[in-house]
Amino acid sequence: MARISYPDENQNAEVVALAAQIRKERGKLHNLYRMLLNSPPVARGWLNLLTAVRQQCKLAGRYREIAILRVALVNGADIEYQSHIPHALKEGVSQKQIDALPEWQKSKAFDAAERAVLAYTDSMTKDIHVPDNVFDPLRPHFDARELTELTATIAAYNLVSRFLEAVQVDHDI
Repeated sequence: MARISYPDENQNAEVVALAAQIRKERGKLHNLYRMLLNSPPVARGWLNLLTAVRQQCKLAGRYREIAILRVALVNGADIEYQSHIPHALKEGVSQKQIDALPEWQKSKAFDAAERAVLAYTDSMTKDIHVPDNVFDPLRPHFDARELTELTATIAAYNLVSRFLEAVQVDHDI
């Protein structure tokens, strides 16, 4: 059960309009966004950031989704993990790769670029400070824009998982 109550979507015109925008862009009002509606400015900023990360970046979707799934696993954010499996499959991540993510270091399911993404994701998520020997293997595979977008994706989804888990947002039904 969520630690903070979900707001009344009809409390005022600002919340009504924002809820309608979220439904239009996301297809439905997930519990994460319902919770965020407690603060319309935060909900709006969140929507803009995550829309940019998920829908407007040059970074290939398979790298984005591998990173998101790994962040969710490291942080124990089951809602985030379960909600991104369909996105990962759609972006070309195989079920074999998804199954291997908990112990990706031991798996042969990932190529050099994917391994570099996973090592970077782990370092950013667990240690914050990323050593050169983790960052440098990304350089042959990604340009400056893609590196920026990958870093922003990992950072953004650490935000998502930490928020979901801290306030115990309920799974969507």
